[in-house]
Amino acid sequence: MPSASAIAAFAAASLLLLLIPGPAVLYIVNRSVSDGREAGLAAVAGLSLGNLVHALAAAIGLSAVLATSAAAFNTVKWLGAGYLVYVGVRTLTRPPAVIDPDQPGVSARRSFTQGVVVNVLNPKVALFFLSFLPQFIHAEDGHAGTQALVLGLVFVGIGFFTDGTYSLVASHLRTVLLRGRTLPFVQRWVAGTVFIGLGVVAATASATHSKSS
Repeated sequence: MPSASAIAAFAAASLLLLLIPGPAVLYIVNRSVSDGREAGLAAVAGLSLGNLVHALAAAIGLSAVLATSAAAFNTVKWLGAGYLVYVGVRTLTRPPAVIDPDQPGVSARRSFTQGVVVNVLNPKVALFFLSFLPQFIHAEDGHAGTQALVLGLVFVGIGFFTDGTYSLVASHLRTVLLRGRTLPFVQRWVAGTVFIGLGVVAATASATHSKSS
């Protein structure tokens, strides 16, 4: 079981990441604007299920890697940290995706199903679990899989809250949100900076852990 301080730190990092408009948020905004609150909230439920898939995969995968080799575990952490920085730089140098409110509408059931697929294939979520989650797993405490699962469930819970908030806000603001400049700014500049920051934190944590071991 992770310590209370580890859970709090992970929750803060998760909240920061989940607030950044990525594939999941863009999908929620599209559904909420195009098809209304019901479809938007159905998308949120599907996305949450997708997050749960990542949480379970991380719990199983990280536990298996750690059981194989501590060196392999540290390698995963270093590669993940480097990739976070790479994604951040790429995000800063590319224009954000454009939301199309005129795309064909879908039912709440289909919105849910698509939401599951969107998050299962969401590189932002996979990247976070593979690169940042390992920083909070302490091998000396044992039960790495349980630690990863608990933290993963924290991520799922926070994601449900932030995604739900985005859906409710988007369904109310609709065209105002899409015509403004705030969302594109966050998608590019804030998101890119946060990804780089998370990468630096992940790399620093890895280095510190290696020196203390």
